Amino acid sequence: MSFLRDTRLVLALAVGILLIPLFMPSLKTAEFAGADGEAEGVIAELAPDYQPWAEAWWEPPSGEIESLLFALQAGLGAGVLGYVLGLRRGQAQGSGRARDE
Repeated sequence: MSFLRDTRLVLALAVGILLIPLFMPSLKTAEFAGADGEAEGVIAELAPDYQPWAEAWWEPPSGEIESLLFALQAGLGAGVLGYVLGLRRGQAQGSGRARDE
């Protein structure tokens, strides 16, 4: 019964972490900008005559699409990393069992 209580506690905390920021008044008017935009502002302030040496070959049609692609990239990277780490661990456990037998 302790496991069930612990699971419910963890789920309640996860839901709280997800919902509490939605109702915080300070976040209702917050502007979320990426690091790229901040860097552009600092560069323009420090070196107004700077010309970028590379340009993007494709611009996503909207910020939401850009965020989606970034999240997809992060998810795929995490999946590959998790697969490789799990494979290595399984191989290590398998070779340990083979030595024991």
